[in-house]
Amino acid sequence: MKPLHFFYFKRNLTMFLVFTLLLSVNQTIYSQDTKELNNHYNQYKGKVIDQNSKKPLVLATLSIRGTNITTVTNAEGKFLLKVPKNINESNVVISSLGYENKEISLRQLKASKNNIGLEVHITELSEINIETIKNASELVRETLKKKGENYFSDPTLMTAFYRETIKKRKKNISLSEAVVNIYKAPYKSQKRDKLKLYKSRKSSNYKKLDTLALKLQGGPFNTVYLDIMKYPEYIFTDGLLNDYVFRLDHSTKINNRLIYVINFEQKEDVKKPLYKGQLFIDAEKKILTSAIYSLNITDKKEAARILVRKKPTRADVWPKEVAYRVDYLEKNNKWYYGYSKLLLEFKVNWDYKLFNSVYSMVCEMAVTDWEKNINESVPKYKDRIKPSIIMIEKSIGFSDPNFWGAYNIIEPDKSINFAIKKIQKQLKKAKLKRTALAK
Repeated sequence: MKPLHFFYFKRNLTMFLVFTLLLSVNQTIYSQDTKELNNHYNQYKGKVIDQNSKKPLVLATLSIRGTNITTVTNAEGKFLLKVPKNINESNVVISSLGYENKEISLRQLKASKNNIGLEVHITELSEINIETIKNASELVRETLKKKGENYFSDPTLMTAFYRETIKKRKKNISLSEAVVNIYKAPYKSQKRDKLKLYKSRKSSNYKKLDTLALKLQGGPFNTVYLDIMKYPEYIFTDGLLNDYVFRLDHSTKINNRLIYVINFEQKEDVKKPLYKGQLFIDAEKKILTSAIYSLNITDKKEAARILVRKKPTRADVWPKEVAYRVDYLEKNNKWYYGYSKLLLEFKVNWDYKLFNSVYSMVCEMAVTDWEKNINESVPKYKDRIKPSIIMIEKSIGFSDPNFWGAYNIIEPDKSINFAIKKIQKQLKKAKLKRTALAK
């Protein structure tokens, strides 16, 4: 099984940078152009919640009907949606796994403090439906075979927002964000997707790492490769399918479609680390609409061998949790990759320390717009993001509120905002100290 991502551990940061390939990116901030763009866009902020419990709904999708404009809510259920001013008569469709869709007019939205509640939707299966999917394994196989029929069959150019965070326990260490162009190959094609970095920024505070530097190799590719329907070889090859047990859990409705929720896990006699989780499959057309799953890390040594590429000589590094999610969106009866998220949590046991250290890394990508790639253009090789990318270290962009301009992004969580402010203060102090020394 080919690993999707690798972690690098090195106690000496200077030595680490020698052995790590970094991507050089021109990060000039086009503030003037950005402000002009903002004059042509309306911005809406708010929160999506469970109508009854009032709990925030994470990863709820907001789409402008009749367009390809989309965004998703963050870990607190908050959203930020940017819409061209010439689109003012359209509706916003709000959807979330297991909830009834809601559609409201753009004119009903305020610039901020919108509170949108969704109702839970659970559908009881009839005897006919239960009989139809008695063989859950065959349902999954049929779904995978229909990718050329149900998913985008044209080359597509997508605009996506990528975020990558690293934490030591609950303290933020590093935050990277980027706007990425995805040159998406048709789902029935064997061609792989190409990525180009359009705009990015990063802030880091490595003092909190206690001289241990963690790097996530792969960057945006980690999230793109979670597109199961495009890259089934990473989880459901024909051979690997036989190593899983598939069972019907329940049904629900998403976008007014009957969805079967299929549980899967590796068979007891299979020893290699595989995955377990849930697949959300359209009952009528056999379409994978979402998947939520995790890596089996019962065998810690084997899981560490897959995930950890380098580590300090006097430490053991063990994965604690490796979780994934991918969601698909639909337009004109064709489905496409819309969102994915990867969570990795590691524990580091030092030979000479009484207490261990726990680190977590999260990366997520949301497609916010797309168009057909009519000319099937792809970026030049020198301009492409490489699968070996490690997001750039430069601290730039966070002081500019207009950095993203008209691009839809995922709203930062409070914890991320807090981390950014702390990093900015530290950078300011360091700058003042350098100025004082220079005098």
